[in-house]
Order: sequence, then structure tokens, then C-alpha cells
Amino acid sequence: MLNALIDRCCRWINLFIAVALAVMVVMVFGNVVLRYGFNSGISVSEEISRWLFVWITFLGAIVAVKENGHLGTDIFLMKLPPNGQRLCLVVSHGLMLFCTWLLFSGALAQARINWDVEAPVTGASVAIFYASGVVFAAASGLLLLLNLWRLLSGHIRNEQLVRGAGAQEAISSVQGDQAHTPK
Repeated sequence: MLNALIDRCCRWINLFIAVALAVMVVMVFGNVVLRYGFNSGISVSEEISRWLFVWITFLGAIVAVKENGHLGTDIFLMKLPPNGQRLCLVVSHGLMLFCTWLLFSGALAQARINWDVEAPVTGASVAIFYASGVVFAAASGLLLLLNLWRLLSGHIRNEQLVRGAGAQEAISSVQGDQAHTPK
């Protein structure tokens, strides 16, 4: 039930990202054509494109947290016994939650500070820009807490959180190279 809700939210996020990217491409391309072809341009397109880019980045990062798709180094982790892997995963989740809290508190503070500040072209509140960090930190914090709870309660195995395939090949490659290295 919860997984279905999270999957549905991620599908909506992916749809928003696709639409925002399409809008961004049309606005930037149109502005380039207007600038070089007709010596004019749409000033709003630069500001909106920049804001959409920031939102796309943070929303994409939420989906990456959900899919455990962020950059990680698991070659060391794969060599550890299961309890060592679990301990490292718990510690890493704790560190990620701490970083997420720092991002949340900083983005929230910036959103509050800039609530009454108007963007130079659109006149919209600059807090919209910083709200992307708040949304990312809140959503990814919840996803990280859910993963941590599943890991600690045994509802999720270490292998489901560790990417492993590339690391296992690298370990085999290193072990194979060591076997053929003259001593």
C-alpha cells in the first residue's frame, strides 16, 4: 500500500519533470531564435527556465533516493559480512539524514527570508526557488527514514539496498588480476 503510493508519487514527479523539461527547451530555444533571428527575446523565459531547472534537479533527486540510484561506493561494502554491511548501511543512512536535515533547515530559512523578495522579471516570490530544497529534503528524508526502518526491522535485506552487480564484477576482476600478478 505504502509502496504503491510512493510509486504513484514518483510517476507524477517524473511526469512533471518531463513537462517542465519540454517547457524549458521550448522557452530557451524560442528565446535563442528570437535573439539571433529577430534581435529580441522573451525576458521571462530565462528566469522561468532557471527555476524549472532547479526544480527538475531536486525532484529528480527525490526519485533517485527512492530508487537508491545515487552515487555510492559499494566495493568495500560487498567484502564485509552481512552484519558489517548492515552497520555501514545504518551509519550511511544516518549521515544522509543529517545532511538532509541541514539542507531542509537551510532551504527553509532561505525561503522564509526571501518570502517577500520579488524575482526581477516575473515578480514572483523568490521563496519558490528555495522551496525546491525544502520539498526535496522533506521527501527524501521520509524515504530515507522508511528505508532505515525497513533495514533495522529486517523487512528489507542488505542486497536490496546495495547495488552490488558492478561491485561484484570489480571484486572478481581485482581478485583475478592479483592471481595473475607475479610476486
